[in-house]
Amino acid sequence: LENLQPEIKGLAERLRYEVSVRGKQLGWSEKVARLQFNKNMRRIVSELYVRDNCHPFKATLLVWVQVPMWLCVSLALRNCSVGAAGSEVQEQFSSGGALWFTDLTAPDSTWILPVSLGLVNLLIVEV
Repeated sequence: LENLQPEIKGLAERLRYEVSVRGKQLGWSEKVARLQFNKNMRRIVSELYVRDNCHPFKATLLVWVQVPMWLCVSLALRNCSVGAAGSEVQEQFSSGGALWFTDLTAPDSTWILPVSLGLVNLLIVEV
């Protein structure tokens, strides 16, 4: 999509000129000329997306898969840490941490893990 922007910009300038010339020939109002420009611009952009096979929805597809996955994993970890999975699992979580988070059932008072997880997810989405 980003590679198409210079081409779209050039086509938009050319189309704006053609619509203004045609509008003066036919006596269109500003509103009619704007509607014609928008209609033709949408058609041109759609043709470019088809030509290069790069519809904007494809760029967001990863996010639509990643968000439900993140929610399910978060809920599963929460259920394990509060004892919904059984006392055996909670016992393992309470003694299985590392570094400053030795008890995985206790909230992180330093906010290092939640903030770093959020930043890593943001980085993944942006990349």
